[in-house]
Amino acid sequence: MPSPSLPNPHPIELQAPDIEPYRAGNTGVDYVTTFDSGAAGPHVMISAIVHGNELCGPVALHWLFRQNVRPQNGRLTLAFVNVAAYGNWDPDDPFASRWVDEDFNRLWAPDVLEDDRKTVELERARALRPILDTVDLLLDIHSMQTPSPPLMMAGPLAKGRALAREVGVPELVVTDKGHAAGRRMRDYAGFADPESAKNALLVECGQHWAAGAGDLATETAVRFLRAAGSVDALFGQDVAPAAAPAQHFIEVTEGVTIQAETFTFAREFQGGEVIPEAGTLLGHDGDQPVHTPYDDCVLIMPTRRTYRGQTAVRLGRFVPAEVAR
Repeated sequence: MPSPSLPNPHPIELQAPDIEPYRAGNTGVDYVTTFDSGAAGPHVMISAIVHGNELCGPVALHWLFRQNVRPQNGRLTLAFVNVAAYGNWDPDDPFASRWVDEDFNRLWAPDVLEDDRKTVELERARALRPILDTVDLLLDIHSMQTPSPPLMMAGPLAKGRALAREVGVPELVVTDKGHAAGRRMRDYAGFADPESAKNALLVECGQHWAAGAGDLATETAVRFLRAAGSVDALFGQDVAPAAAPAQHFIEVTEGVTIQAETFTFAREFQGGEVIPEAGTLLGHDGDQPVHTPYDDCVLIMPTRRTYRGQTAVRLGRFVPAEVAR
């Protein structure tokens, strides 16, 4: 399914970096570069443009390349992911370059990766899979349709929340299980296994083209590398000062997966709204009303792509820090 074209009400404040200088890489996979310290340590990866219209990720990786970042132990991989979609970026139609054939971030289950379908995104995922299989710690950089508060998507496990605490930003950390439509890269294999030491985070840095999204993506990447031990505490102090804000944790209890041909929200939601009363109407899935299931329900990333099988919105609640451990 081609990426839908949507009206864009938001200013485009970021410029898409030229990633052509990074095409060759050194891994045998285009646009993927690995630096090996020669010393024992984890394989750490930062990925960008899983969705081709999310500019903050390439902004952050471009900054790291320009700083000549090198790991002090283990390996560090910097990966531009859905480069075909990114190559279609058009500021006059910025939503249309999200993907070419299908959402790259719904493909990361073995039965999907190993079936006989052939799409641009599946072929790219299959090429990247052998590298991802060797990764111990992953940061996957994303952004959002609307100017919602930035979010760290820590997955459903305690180890994800612990890594989010070590990184320290953004302020809001979300515990969630992903989407009914398919598995995200941050939930692939050992990342989602409570018995595995592998770990992953997905950061949503704010509205796709806001200048602040590029700043937060760069800061988060630096803090992630420090938390992983790949760089020392002084690296990137100009973009990631030592102090970090207090974090707050949200547990997603359910996702609203669209079942009908049409879904309409009761009003325009940006994301991050806290709906005080249980039973408040959020919208209609076809003819079926959708209500908040409890008081103080937090809306996570309501979509404008309201078609069957997609997540319309995720519903969550704040939990005390001690409960979120």
